[in-house]
Amino acid sequence: MESLKIGKITLTWLNGGVTHLDGGAMFGVVPKALWSKKYAVNEKNQIELRTDPILVQTAGRNFLIEAGIGNGKLTEKQKRNYGVTEESKVEESLRSLGLTVEDIDGIIMTHLHFDHACGLTRREGDEFVPVFPNAKIYCTEKEWAEMRNPNIRSRNTYWEINWKGITDRVVTFSDEVEIYPGIRMIHTGGHSDGHAIVLIESEGETAIHLADLLPTHAHQNVLWVMAYDDYPIDSIRQKQKWIPYGVEKNAWFLFYHDAVYRALKWDKDGSITESLNRIRTS
Repeated sequence: MESLKIGKITLTWLNGGVTHLDGGAMFGVVPKALWSKKYAVNEKNQIELRTDPILVQTAGRNFLIEAGIGNGKLTEKQKRNYGVTEESKVEESLRSLGLTVEDIDGIIMTHLHFDHACGLTRREGDEFVPVFPNAKIYCTEKEWAEMRNPNIRSRNTYWEINWKGITDRVVTFSDEVEIYPGIRMIHTGGHSDGHAIVLIESEGETAIHLADLLPTHAHQNVLWVMAYDDYPIDSIRQKQKWIPYGVEKNAWFLFYHDAVYRALKWDKDGSITESLNRIRTS
């Protein structure tokens, strides 16, 4: 597993599974002739997208950013449609670090689409129960509201099996919240109405997780937004704000979905100055 130090905060990427989604949907109106030069595509026009939670450790506390694709929750048809070739191994990843699901204090959910939230619950008999029994789950008020009452478009990604069983664990906020000293969530909207980003700061160092505003390094261009975005103009505006902010701070940009990089830094010309690559095990 790959790790990164941000001051006194340690980040470690866990194995949360993998999907393969349509490249055209992931890059919206951008022609394939352009985006395919920056991100690999297979013969089905799919791109590999990890769903790997980031373990954030500080002062004896353990938090996760996102929850992974989960285990045993997708039908065979869903696995085929979403190109799921590997389900979550988060529990195994934690064990290799000397931790268990009981050791997780909080889960930072930038949004609650199925590919981020399936790992929050597991089936137990006829019910779904929390995977992380001691963890608070943080998300925006808007995201939590839509999760439970999706509209005709969003009901395909906000699933009841991912929120029933965790209702007493959820902590919501409106604009911004400090999860723990050095760890903040900020509401942005864009990808979803309740989408948020994560800022991590320690000893003068910064990391920024733009979540699905910046799902891969190939989405660096502020105009390259997904067809999945509910509010693409908001996505563009937020990228115009936060990518320059991160560059100015010499921040690490963190990725949940990227199949190539776990994190990287860009300079003002858009060139990569440092990177943490994903170690491929197969």
